[in-house]
Amino acid sequence: MRGGRSAGSRPLSTMREVAAPSLADIEAARARLAGIVRPTPLVPLAGDPAGGIYLKLENLQPIGSFKLRGAANALLAAEPGRLAEGVYTASAGNMAQGLAWSARRLGVSATAVVPEQAPATKLAAIERLGGRVVKVPFERWWEVILEHHYPGLAGLFVHPVSDTAVMAGNGTIALEIAEQLPEVDTVLVPYGGGGLSCGIAAAFRALGLGVRVYGCEVDTATPLTASLAAGSPQTVEHRPSFIDGIGGKSVLPEMWPLASRLLDGSRVAPLAAVAAAIRLLAERNRVIAEGAGAVAVAVAMADPAPSGKTVCIVSGGNLDAAKLAAILTGQLP
Repeated sequence: MRGGRSAGSRPLSTMREVAAPSLADIEAARARLAGIVRPTPLVPLAGDPAGGIYLKLENLQPIGSFKLRGAANALLAAEPGRLAEGVYTASAGNMAQGLAWSARRLGVSATAVVPEQAPATKLAAIERLGGRVVKVPFERWWEVILEHHYPGLAGLFVHPVSDTAVMAGNGTIALEIAEQLPEVDTVLVPYGGGGLSCGIAAAFRALGLGVRVYGCEVDTATPLTASLAAGSPQTVEHRPSFIDGIGGKSVLPEMWPLASRLLDGSRVAPLAAVAAAIRLLAERNRVIAEGAGAVAVAVAMADPAPSGKTVCIVSGGNLDAAKLAAILTGQLP
């Protein structure tokens, strides 16, 4: 793990505050999303020798990612007048798809500010769903994430992570898991910005089930692990890889109070182990997962002494075909 200076240029004393969703928020989100977002299956990992690892298949959402839950809830919860000029977000691809899908359903325009290296599969999907794409360098894209704004774009900005309505939508995953596997002990969640893991953890905390929730990172960028070790938000080295949905430069300052309080810790998987998990999922469960979607499985498979029942959030399946082909033949794209 690698530590460093405090994340971002904004002093922590002036950072935005974001509230964790309450159980009422999450239950209201579930009611809004009924008939729009599908409850996803929870299935055992095929070939798991201990028989205690389960897969929550969010890659089966209409856009191939859990992001539809948060995006749709944020738009449905907004005052209708705030949508009149359209909506926009900053996203590596999946949140942008969720926003475009939801905006099209509501008849409003959607724009996505994306990093230049965003996968072609995700960019094509955004445009296919009617969204407009604005490409910027990674550093500029990260500034939009920090600033919650991009000059020149009108409409409602829906933050992909630090938005209570987005986290409430994500938290509906926990309600489903609690019903599908009441004896669940541990949930492993990919950690990008924390909106998914904190939404799920907030729900389990509110339900009082004693479920442990861990954020999972890949070793090419471990801001959560470094921040938890230091006790404050840290900036880390970011090495680009085929994994684009997680692995940022830092923990978002406004998410740090939630992540440090709600999560039980972090777990890190090597890049090669994530590629191996993608192969395993394809060969054993016939499931296609993108890198972020397989990181929890990589973490679970590396546990030498698992205890209880573990759920891995397979957060998405939007992986470029060429990268998938390379991984299936034992290469690292």
